[in-house]
Amino acid sequence: MARVPSAVVAGAGLVGGYGVARWTKKRQLGGAVLAVAGVTAAQQWRRQAGGKAAGALSAAYVAAFAGSHPLAKKVGAWPSVLGVAGAVALASWAVADRRG
Repeated sequence: MARVPSAVVAGAGLVGGYGVARWTKKRQLGGAVLAVAGVTAAQQWRRQAGGKAAGALSAAYVAAFAGSHPLAKKVGAWPSVLGVAGAVALASWAVADRRG
């Protein structure tokens, strides 16, 4: 089975979590998607780049989620989510995926 890059997992977790919460109108379900993807990505980060990098990328993932809320008030919900997801995916690729 082909391995999904951690950048894809992290970006999809942020976008998917928001999409699920929005379309189902169940924030907890969106949060579950966000959390499962975050834990999965963190495990990959730790395996690929070590504990310090995994900690930093995990912090970036959580900060992106939190930061997307105030950013959405300025640029809109989807542009905000897509922007932070892209930033986390890029950081994930640069720190962990590019090595493999």
